[in-house]
Amino acid sequence: MLAKVFSAAIVGLDAQIIEAEVDCSYGLRHFEIVGLPDKAVEESKERVGAAIESSGFQSPHHQPVRVLVSLAPADLRKEGSLYDLPIALGYLLAAEKIKFDSSDKIFLGELALDGRLRPVKGGLSFALATREKGFTELILPKGNAAEAGLIRGIKVTGVKNLKETIDYLEGKKEIFSQKTNPEDFLKIPNYPVDLGYIKGQTSAKRALEIAASGSHHLLMMGPPGAGKTLLAKAIPSILPQLSFEESLEVTKIYSIAGILPKNKPLINLRPFRSPHHTSSEVDTLVG
Repeated sequence: MLAKVFSAAIVGLDAQIIEAEVDCSYGLRHFEIVGLPDKAVEESKERVGAAIESSGFQSPHHQPVRVLVSLAPADLRKEGSLYDLPIALGYLLAAEKIKFDSSDKIFLGELALDGRLRPVKGGLSFALATREKGFTELILPKGNAAEAGLIRGIKVTGVKNLKETIDYLEGKKEIFSQKTNPEDFLKIPNYPVDLGYIKGQTSAKRALEIAASGSHHLLMMGPPGAGKTLLAKAIPSILPQLSFEESLEVTKIYSIAGILPKNKPLINLRPFRSPHHTSSEVDTLVG
């Protein structure tokens, strides 16, 4: 039987919808994933098999079945372990072990061998793509639910493991959707360096204020130890606070890079980059 489950992939800072098609038929034991998968995706068949068995179902590795997983579009390289959950659910659907409607849902998550779901990178981008592409629900690991819950217009469901996901999809368990209030995180940020705490440097601080208010470029020159770096780090403290849309853009970058704090799903502090003086031009642009 053929089953289709929807997932997503990060392309730059945005997410693109991925169709995980799973075909299950009688034959010699075989499990193959196609669609330009990287090593992490290829290894998912071992994680999926162990997680399915830990969740109370028979693993495809212990049955006479041929399983073919196609991740479309086939010309887009698939990276990471976030396809574990859609592949597992796609197999169980194709093998007729479970039954649910997958047409309006996006699934993401890395499976541990005992069936637990580990967080993935880019939860906020996936939530935005879910809404923009017309899907109604995003099902992902509990650890990503807070950041994804910032997006209105979709249902965000955080799950702990594969068994809980199946019970929820089959209507055996109720899980409330995650809704994160952005106002809780858009308060005045705690700046690492505040311009008001810097003593002296009157002319330099005046130059910073003019540059910040007019959005001008600024070049500071002086001997080592004069305070150039300290003054530069204080610039965010005199810039306007981030709007919600700007915070989402910054948070997307933090989330995709995997450096979003667990207790802070929305970044409200303007980022400060301090490239080393030995960095090349390319390092400065992409680093």
